[in-house]
This record gives sequence, C-alpha cells and structure tokens, in this order.
Amino acid sequence: MSELQDRMKQAVAQAAVEQIRDGMVLGLGSGSTAALMIQALGAKLQSGELRDITGVTTSFQGEVLAAELGIPLRSLNAVERIDLAIDGADEVDPSFQLIKGGGACHVQEKLVARRAERFVVVVDASKLVDRLNLGFLLPVEVLPGAWRQVRGELAAMGGDAELRMAVRKAGPVVTDQGNLVLDVRFAGGIADPVALEKEINNLPGVLENGLFVNLTDQVLVGEIVDGQPRVRDLVKA
Repeated sequence: MSELQDRMKQAVAQAAVEQIRDGMVLGLGSGSTAALMIQALGAKLQSGELRDITGVTTSFQGEVLAAELGIPLRSLNAVERIDLAIDGADEVDPSFQLIKGGGACHVQEKLVARRAERFVVVVDASKLVDRLNLGFLLPVEVLPGAWRQVRGELAAMGGDAELRMAVRKAGPVVTDQGNLVLDVRFAGGIADPVALEKEINNLPGVLENGLFVNLTDQVLVGEIVDGQPRVRDLVKA
C-alpha cells in the first residue's frame, strides 16, 4: 500500500470514529480499513476522549487487535443492543447493497450489521461499482460435507463457483465457524441482490452468503483529490 493510499484509509477510518459517542456498544468490523478504525478507537479510549465503550467483534482478527488495544469486548449473545457497527466492504452498488466476505468473515459481519441500529460502511473509491459481482466474486459459506452439492446447485442458478483455497497453507480456506467458502461469479453480475441473497440462503448446506442487502445506512468513501486524501459521504440512490 502506498503512503497516499494509507493516508486515505486513515482518513476514512477517522471519519467513522468521529461518529462514536460515550457509552456506545460498537460492532467492530474486519479488514484493513476496519483495523485502522479499531486502532483509532483504541487511541481515543486511551486518551480519555471516549469512555465506556463496548466492542463486539466480527472476526478473530478484530478480537485480537481490540484486546491488544484494551478495548472492552463482549460477545454478540451478551449484549442487548449494538448502537453502531462500522465495517468495510468488497463492493458497494448505488443502492448501498454490498458484497462482503473477502476475508471469509461475512457470517459474523452480517449478524452484527443486522443487529446494529446504524451500519456505516468505510471503503476506498475502488470499491464503488454500478453492479455487484462483475469484478468481485460472491462468497458463499457452506458446510464442509456439502460444498460439491451446493456448487452444483449454484451452477443450475447460473453461478460459476470455485472452492476458495488457502494461501501458505495446504487445502481450502476454513472460516471462523469451521466451514468452507465457495466464490461465485454470475454472468452479467447480480441484477437483483435482494432476491439472490434469499435464493442462495435457501439452498441446503449453505450457512450464509456475502450479499448484504438493505442493511447499510451510510457509506464513507476515501479518495485522493488533488493529491490529498478526502472522505466523501455518499447519498443512497
């Protein structure tokens, strides 16, 4: 990552943290921009600028980072509410529908986003698309014993699915839940994310997919303008 890109991600992470208030229960997302947001939150807690914050993480990655920074954590089952969730995305369309799951954390991410009173997405401008799935594959988490069956079902729906393989480890990627991930491409992209999310989740053997529909309240976009990082607050189409 270039220094300019890093400054852009820092700017959008800081803009998201500015929305946090004392006493909030926060959903803490996964990925590189969310990690910067967690670091900025930790700094504000250590300085006393923010107080009485409780975090609910969406991945082991976020849990380790938040614990190192001294952010108090609770499990999803242990909280009555989540006031604000902040997370990244792999693609964002003009209607604020998302594809997430590049880091294979989308099951917990969707649980937290669904529970939150407000869900704020932080991305860089490269993640904005006119139609989902033309560039980024759709992750589908499946039970290990069902991946071939689900792949066949997805093919019948027009989806070309491949089992996600690990890097620097033999075999497939294994999620935090102990499942496998199929990465799927639909020819022409996804025209109706709302319908497709339900259709895929109805397949036996599927735990969850990476379509996040009708959940996002705000999208903060980091971009470079005249050589300087800037944060744009998008308005839903």
